[in-house]
Amino acid sequence: MATPPLKGVIAYPITPFDPDTGAVDHTALHHLTDHLVTSGSHAVAPLGSTGESAYLTEAEWDAVCGTALDTVAGRVPTLVGVAHLTTEGTVRRARVAARHGADAIMVLPQVYWKLTEAELARHYAEVAAATDLPIMLYNNPGTSGIDLLPETIVELARKIPNLTMVKESSGDVARFTTLRELSEGTLSVYNGNNPVALDAFRVGAAGWCTAAPCLVPDWTLQLYTAVVCGQDERADAILAELLPFLKFIVGHGLPRAIKAGLQLRNRPAGPPRAPLLPLPDKEIQQLRRILDRLESQPLLDGDVLTATPHTP
Repeated sequence: MATPPLKGVIAYPITPFDPDTGAVDHTALHHLTDHLVTSGSHAVAPLGSTGESAYLTEAEWDAVCGTALDTVAGRVPTLVGVAHLTTEGTVRRARVAARHGADAIMVLPQVYWKLTEAELARHYAEVAAATDLPIMLYNNPGTSGIDLLPETIVELARKIPNLTMVKESSGDVARFTTLRELSEGTLSVYNGNNPVALDAFRVGAAGWCTAAPCLVPDWTLQLYTAVVCGQDERADAILAELLPFLKFIVGHGLPRAIKAGLQLRNRPAGPPRAPLLPLPDKEIQQLRRILDRLESQPLLDGDVLTATPHTP
């Protein structure tokens, strides 16, 4: 069984924008990223869909990558999302991430035309050859329009030695077991579907990639540590309280929901970038009630469990 390059709660930062100019707010990005580290996240993963990477210019993308990784400063591992519509653009971003000191890169097949298996294989092979960083293949049918089945992923991994991780966001928990079995334990599998976080850990997911720590870091960490320490009843109780929040942020779009929540907690990160619109007032008030309820719950007032995952 391979040792996972990353493990535990892997937090996505959003990309803050100045509400007046629309430019990236690097001061806010620094504070947010630092808070993810100091509040206990086991790794930080900038520039995914939560970070609105598809809406950044290349110069903005490079600058966000630099700010986020400089802020982390090696305190925890970093996983940079390098997806781009073109192979050339993905390769360029992978090299930028490597120069800034990323520990690993995440590659979503971000497409306009649906890719054939041969095209997917060439895309991943060229990105993999661009750096010696470990690669996390990101399967998210909801955003990419492509559902990479376990058999396809394992076949790709057999041909690409540094493709060692899979982030599975389809919500099909059975795939975690299938991926590990088909790869004979050589692939580390990570959950990217918030509502199934606990089930995913219970069937062997190495980590949970999530934006939840931006707003409720203690709850996410305690869910992880409870299941790792074998306290199943506590884990079930934490998930029962946390689930409305997880479903809300997924259902309303992570950039919109997380930025609205940060505004509610006096940590403004500006609006999402067009064509996205801010969360409507009715939904903001719903989110306020969910967050207030979590803050008032006594679940975390008891013994606080600790679990230190492996880091490179």
